[in-house]
Amino acid sequence: MAKFETRNPATDEVIGTYLAMSADDVAASVRSARAAAGQWRAAGFAGRRAALLRWDAWLAAHDRDLIELIHLENGKPEIDGRLELLLACEQLRWAARNAHRVLRARRVRTGLVLANHKARIDHLPYGVVGVIGPWNYPVLTPMGSIAYALAAGNTVVFKPSELTPTVGVYLAEAFAAANPDLPPGVFTAVTGLAETGAALCAAGVDKIAFTGSASTARRVMATCAETLTPVVVECGGKDAAIVAEDADLAAAARAVAWGATSNAGQTCAGVERVYVVAGVRDAFLAQLRRVLADIRPGSDAGADYGPMTLPRQSEVVRRHLDDALARGGTALLGGPESVRVPYIDPIVLVDVPEDSAAVREETFGPMMTVRTVADVDEAVALANGTAYGLGATVFSRAHGEEIAARLDAGMVSVNAVLSFAAIPALPFGGSGDSGFGRVHGAAGLREFARPRSVATRRVGLPWVNATRFNPAPGTSAVLRWLIRLRHAVGGHGAGRPDAGRRDPSGQGQGRRPARAARRAAGS
Repeated sequence: MAKFETRNPATDEVIGTYLAMSADDVAASVRSARAAAGQWRAAGFAGRRAALLRWDAWLAAHDRDLIELIHLENGKPEIDGRLELLLACEQLRWAARNAHRVLRARRVRTGLVLANHKARIDHLPYGVVGVIGPWNYPVLTPMGSIAYALAAGNTVVFKPSELTPTVGVYLAEAFAAANPDLPPGVFTAVTGLAETGAALCAAGVDKIAFTGSASTARRVMATCAETLTPVVVECGGKDAAIVAEDADLAAAARAVAWGATSNAGQTCAGVERVYVVAGVRDAFLAQLRRVLADIRPGSDAGADYGPMTLPRQSEVVRRHLDDALARGGTALLGGPESVRVPYIDPIVLVDVPEDSAAVREETFGPMMTVRTVADVDEAVALANGTAYGLGATVFSRAHGEEIAARLDAGMVSVNAVLSFAAIPALPFGGSGDSGFGRVHGAAGLREFARPRSVATRRVGLPWVNATRFNPAPGTSAVLRWLIRLRHAVGGHGAGRPDAGRRDPSGQGQGRRPARAARRAAGS
């Protein structure tokens, strides 16, 4: 059976060896998940909540083990791993505690036409959900799908990235350790390369949640299209930050510096483009240079961020950098010498042409472009001028939310970066090349449940029953009366052919003159 190695991105040392699971192996895992689905669904919201909270507590109690694995396999410093685990546990806890409130059966009004009925909406689990996770946030990102799918009543088969399989397997083993009485198929992990992920898409799961590149997402969708398997897709972004004239420049510089370089810039919603109004441009750049001057990558305890987890991503950063400089951009900080695999020092490029690769394509490294704009209007137009539509950031003391409302992004932070990702109640996702669908929050729970409409007749009303042959006499007249009552009279005549018309005598039309005459005679 084929195997593959997982390596420390900082040292290239082998961490472990895993099976590259075949299509048959994946199918077996899906069958196990299918067999466990009935018991997991029957546990109800209360039972699932208890199981997920036990998992949450287990992860928190064994945090050192998981954080060490994140450091070894992904490369990020301990503090970043701890923050990732905290946010993942917050998502897990929110999903567990809110699933009943969001997904419980709800009564809805039937309206006048079917007043003899009652109606409700149920939210049913899909069954088995396949989750394909990324390597840049190997706990937090997949948890946004795993926890919500489980809370909604689905069983889950998780395919972690081939760069971080140890973290993925640990999550599944932790769930089993926290819930030894549950059947083994509730949450399982399958390991392998791209072929294993493709096998999961074709293994008969009921929905796929994918996080990764747009090009891979298209292949996932093509495979799922063969069986009409629904998907939710999060593909990354080219997120912009706008620095207005009234921004707190010191705070903006600190936030942008972290948003662009933390996790070595390997953040889908990280800051990659900055648009700063001309009046504060020089002051902002001075602050940004000051903040980043002493920031350095490494694998030691004092490093601010780690290595590039995916080695070939360094080539993308170098290509974007070389193209930007060749086309007239200026390096405020860093340069070609900053790319020293597996580490990349912070890079700030100033006034790079908008049609360059560094502005148009996702860089996914610790590099940002900063462009001077005449005003906020220009900044908004440029920020929206991208194929991506994931996140954005605005810095303004007085007009932050006003500017945010004009941005074509799925998520916006005002006077902070990435704060939308740390609030479990907020949905996470974008549009365009950033994908579609949502995880996190109530929208994330509904993403993994399908609505079922139920209408029940409580009492018969034969005189208005038009849904049968040979209806009762007068049914058509009743329907006509309802139409006029609800849509002509109730609408104050709007939409009626004779609305607003007057005859030359000034007496109105139709039956109105007769009614007016009778009222006059009676008076």
